[in-house]
Amino acid sequence: MLFPDSEERLTKRLQNGNKAAAKEFYALYADYLAGICSRYIINEEDQKDVFQESFIRIFSNISQFTYRGEGSLKAWATRIVVNESLKFLRSGLQHELIPIDMDMEDEVEEDPHVSDIPPDAIMEMLSRLPTGYRTVFNLYVFENRSHQEIAKMLGIKENSSASQLHRAKKLLAGMIREFKNKNNPG
Repeated sequence: MLFPDSEERLTKRLQNGNKAAAKEFYALYADYLAGICSRYIINEEDQKDVFQESFIRIFSNISQFTYRGEGSLKAWATRIVVNESLKFLRSGLQHELIPIDMDMEDEVEEDPHVSDIPPDAIMEMLSRLPTGYRTVFNLYVFENRSHQEIAKMLGIKENSSASQLHRAKKLLAGMIREFKNKNNPG
């Protein structure tokens, strides 16, 4: 295929049950959506299961999708992958979320510069975060969700979401400093 369909045309073909359109959709978006899934779920086998479940949900619900302009199909599919990932994590997540420590330090850390760190190193650092921290961080930073929305999605309190984000950032800042010291001894 030299010229992929516009997203609108691809949507119509998918909604008509066109198998070639399903293959085209997969070719266009699979890597991107797998990356979204891997931000939330670390175990490769679990990633594959959630990824497969996401595609089943995408293809079985495509008739309910309303095209709203270029990028809307990708955004809709992304929401499904995020929701399926959260659904997978939700049962075990409550045990992973660390209770709020009322004596938690409130110091403001300087934002570490990450532009000189390879993206795969950043992803590896994210994967080392505890599940609760990583989930809240992903929802807040990558999905642009508010603490109120995150709290509702995960069944936690807003201040728990804020605490998880604060701690995730603190851990990541430490990992970034460690990476820089290791790779730029000075």
